[in-house]
Order: sequence, then structure tokens, then C-alpha cells
Amino acid sequence: MKSTPLSLIAGVVALAAVTGFAALTVPGDEGATEAKAAARLPVERSSLLCPAPSTSELAETTYTSFTPAGKSGAEAGAAELKAAEALPADAEKDDKEKDDKDEEKAAADSKPVISLKDLGKPSTAETAKSGAPALVGTATGAFAPGWTAQQTTMAAAGSARGLLGVSCTAPDTDFWFPGASTGKTRQDYVHLTNPDDTAAVADIELYGADGPLKSDVGEGITVPARSSVPMLISTLTSEAAENVTVHVTTRSGRVGAVVSGAEDEVGSDWLAASADPAGTQILPGIPADATSVRLVAFAPGEDDADVKVQLVGKSGTFSPAGHDTLHIKSQMTASVDLKDVTRGEPGSLRVTPADGGTTPVVAALRVVRGTGAKQEVAFIPATGPVGERASVADNRAKGSVLSLTAPGETAKVKVTASAGSGGGEATVKTYTVKGGTTLEVTPQAPAGLKGGYALTVETESGGPVHAARTLTVAEDGIDMFTVQTLPDDGGTVEVPEAEQDLSVLDD
Repeated sequence: MKSTPLSLIAGVVALAAVTGFAALTVPGDEGATEAKAAARLPVERSSLLCPAPSTSELAETTYTSFTPAGKSGAEAGAAELKAAEALPADAEKDDKEKDDKDEEKAAADSKPVISLKDLGKPSTAETAKSGAPALVGTATGAFAPGWTAQQTTMAAAGSARGLLGVSCTAPDTDFWFPGASTGKTRQDYVHLTNPDDTAAVADIELYGADGPLKSDVGEGITVPARSSVPMLISTLTSEAAENVTVHVTTRSGRVGAVVSGAEDEVGSDWLAASADPAGTQILPGIPADATSVRLVAFAPGEDDADVKVQLVGKSGTFSPAGHDTLHIKSQMTASVDLKDVTRGEPGSLRVTPADGGTTPVVAALRVVRGTGAKQEVAFIPATGPVGERASVADNRAKGSVLSLTAPGETAKVKVTASAGSGGGEATVKTYTVKGGTTLEVTPQAPAGLKGGYALTVETESGGPVHAARTLTVAEDGIDMFTVQTLPDDGGTVEVPEAEQDLSVLDD
């Protein structure tokens, strides 16, 4: 008997996994065993991390957990968010303090803060506790595909009062946050949450308008197992910079990362990570009544980037007067104030290479509504398309607006408003988004709605659609608001199909 070298077989199998098709042959054989094209199957496990919401005694936080009803094929499962242990980055505990902490943490871990009961129907929980912890969550079985969670905090008083909303994030090893600040009027924190049972080690790099900001304390940050560490960005460097790009990477392990931005006399909100570096970036969901819009962008590679800046509006796409291009130097943060660029109509921003190049960039928007003492701020990161499906939780009977942008071809999408957390029946509506435009719609709330509901957007035909949801809550005459983007929920993955055939080892 002759044996084909195992390394050759392993290489061919790896190729099959990448391409979705391969033929295994032995020299001299006339036949071949073909691996079928990769199939898309529902994920069986998902992880989400929610940052610590607020240290204010006047803040109230709502958690909403949701998994859309679908054809997962799984019959059982669960989706739970539990308290993580909140630790400062320089925490030092003696043995007794550590034992006490461990006992408290074990007791907290035994009971979920929020547990999802049904597919297609959100579950909610609330807290007004100052210093509420970050949450670490896992969904399995039928609850895993498309699982999403929203954390919404109303801080009604204080210099940085506002409505702070964030879609809880999946753990990863690399995050970009253009739009942060170390300026005197800003109090920005990077929240790092570790979902695993072993410690993670992270690095935080800061980049201003002139390049990297000097920092001696942003390297080798230990995030203990199942714990959360907040880092005040201004303490990582002695340099004050109005516009900063934050880069979070891990040396070991993985974390969830998100930035909280609070601006004196303006407001506060969460800044989620930008989409991965790419030549073209879409930033959807600028409110029609925005009084100030600032674009912050960064080129992480070795080359400068010249980008074209366009507003994708209600009736078409155009370049803002005087701001049609932006030069972004390598490793430097660039920004441009677009003021009231939407001029009373909803829109989204598209950033594309101006010279036909492909230099990758990351980007985010700082958006302000209102004037004077009635201002409020939110952040919109660049985001990927809805793809097959995307959801956003914590929608309410009033105040939810959905922005749909088709930067290229015309597209058709299906929008499902789920059953309410306290009752009501789901409603479905289909929208056509013309190419090169942004369509803003007020979702049709579920019939007989009680409580909150979730929105699920699915692309049915046409080109890619980018989406964002704006949630507005009036408080003391101020339209407090927050914007969440809706990238593809990653509810399915490609799984190559292959059959074992040991005959390839025979003569």
C-alpha cells in the first residue's frame, strides 16, 4: 500500500475550507471526491458585553435583550446577561478584600440581571443603582443567532446629562474609536470588559491631529477574568487634544470595548467602534434637525488618504459646500466641521477614496441637536451594511426613527417590529430605498404594544443598505437622543461540507 503524505491532504482540505470547493485526487486516479460548497448555518453560541452604565445617583438604566424568531434548527438554549466584577485598572487588594470580593461576585454571578424568555419578544430589566456593574452575557442554541442587547441610560441632571445608548458588543481583539477627546471640556472613558475565565492584556494607543500622543500607561493593561476596567482617556497622556482616535488591541485574550463621551454643557453618549478600516465608509442616521455635525477620520496604514465626503440625502447624493474632500495624513486624526449639513432633511455620510485609491480609513461623527442650554450630543460610527439581517433593541411607542441608506443600487428591505416586552403582536412592513438616497421612517409599532420592542431589518433585494436607529426622549424641554447603527448580526456562518473518504490513501 502507498500512502499520500498527510501534509498534502491537510493542505487540500484547508483549501477546500477557504474556497468552498475542492477535489481530492491521488496521482493516477481517474476519480475524485468533491467537497460541496460551503453552507450557511445558524451560530450556536453568541457573546455580548455591556459596559458599566453610570456612576451618577440620578441615572436610570434600561437593559433590553432580544433574539429574532428564525429557523435556527435548535430546540433549546438560553440568553443571559450577568454582572461582571468592576475593577479599576490599578486595583490592588489584600487577601481578605479579595476573598470578600470573590464571595460577592459569586453571589452576583448566580443570578442573571436579565434573561431572555422567548424568541421574537424582548425582555427588559431596569436599575437606578449608582455604580451598576458591566454585564457579561452568553446566548446558546436557538437564542444565539442574531442575539442583541441594548443598554439605555437617562442621566437627567449634571453638566453632562443626556440619553446614553449602546448596543452591547461582541468580544474581539481590535477596536478603532475616532471621535474621542482628551480636551478640557470632555470626560471620555474607555471601558474594557473581559468575558473569559482568564485575564486579558490590552494596549490603548491614542492619535491626535499631529500623530501619536505620548503615553506611558496605555500599555499592558490587565483586565481580570469576567471583569470590567474603565480608563479615563485624559489620564493616559499629558497632551490635550480635541479630536482623538483611540485604538484598543489585546496582547492576550479578548475584550469588549466601548467609549463613553461626556461633554460639559452639551451632553453625553456612548461611542461604539468604527467598522474595520476600509476605503469606503458609510455613517448613517444623521437627524434632520442636527445643528452641528463633525466628521472625525483616521488613516491607520502607512499611506495618506484623500477622501471624498458626500451627504446621502432624501433626494440624492451631494458634496457639502467647501468640504467635498478631506486629506487624512497617515497615523494622524483629521476632522472637519460640517455644521448643519443636513439642512432640515435626514441624511447619511459617505466617505470614499477621492483619487481612486484604496487606502483604508476609520471614521465617526459627533452630532449635536439643539442650541444653548438645550443641546444634546450623540456619536455615529462608520458601520457595515445590514446584510442578511440586523436588529436593534429598546424601541418605544414614541421617539424611535429608522434611517435606511442605499449608497449604491436601489434596495428593498423588510422591517419587523417585534412583539412588545409586555404584550402586543409583531408588525411587518416593506420599504424601497432608492439608490443614492436616505429614507427616514417612523416604524409601525406592534399592534397592542405594551413595553418596548425590537426592530429587525432584512435585505430582500437590490444593493447594500446601511441602517441606524435614533431614539429620542424629551426631558426638561431637551430632546435627549442616541443613535445606534445596525450592521449584519452575524447570525449565520459558512460551514464547508465535506465527506471523509479514506480511499484516497489506497492504491
